[in-house]
Amino acid sequence: MSTAPTVVVHHDADLLAEAVAARLITRLVDAQATRGHASVVLTGGRVGIATLRAVAASPACPAVDWSALDVWWGDERFLEPGDPERNETQARAALLDHVDVDESRVHPMPAAGTDSPEAGAERYAAQVTEYLRAIEHTGAPAFDVLLLGVGPDGHVASLFPEQPALYDDRPVVAVHGAPKPPPTRISLTLPTIALADEVWLVVAGEDKAPAVRMALGGAGEVQIPAAGARGRRATRWLLDRAAAAEIPADLPRPASP
Repeated sequence: MSTAPTVVVHHDADLLAEAVAARLITRLVDAQATRGHASVVLTGGRVGIATLRAVAASPACPAVDWSALDVWWGDERFLEPGDPERNETQARAALLDHVDVDESRVHPMPAAGTDSPEAGAERYAAQVTEYLRAIEHTGAPAFDVLLLGVGPDGHVASLFPEQPALYDDRPVVAVHGAPKPPPTRISLTLPTIALADEVWLVVAGEDKAPAVRMALGGAGEVQIPAAGARGRRATRWLLDRAAAAEIPADLPRPASP
């Protein structure tokens, strides 16, 4: 069962990325201390990739056993392998190429030229399902942390307002006609996002403030998909002041660091 969201506000986007990086390292280290391994679902976007760069630059980075970490993605742009716009390409340059990951535990979404978007989504869904079955009896959550950005329209992953993917209960879907280029993508669905132990929505910029306000103010997930992104144990909105500018005044939240 998902819990009510908590909100933490940081001064600006740079401090937000550094704070999320520190929080992520701590969460992964704690999970590995408990059971020897951990899992994370990465996101793209300016702040998402800045967070990964901050992880790589942190003195605490070596505290994570990167070889015992399963790495997934929440969505991907359906472009050729190595395209600089792919979330995988950016994540590798920011973090994964700088740490000792086990490539068998890194699970990028399929790229264009290898599958159709539909076949790629089915193949990724099979990987996720196989992974979930493997850990089913270990006591581990599906994903320890699932990172998401939020668009000005309230989209998360590649789930855009009013789009068919919001009604889809398959684990992973192909997305066509996305209003943000490129139009063809692959995305986890909201039911899969909801399997994560913790969902962190990392948001910076005044252009995101209306979407943050609506998501935290009770909007429906079809109108504002971010409103439907909830973790099983925790849902954390990690914001800079600009993104938090319009949130309801009566929403309980910690003081800004």
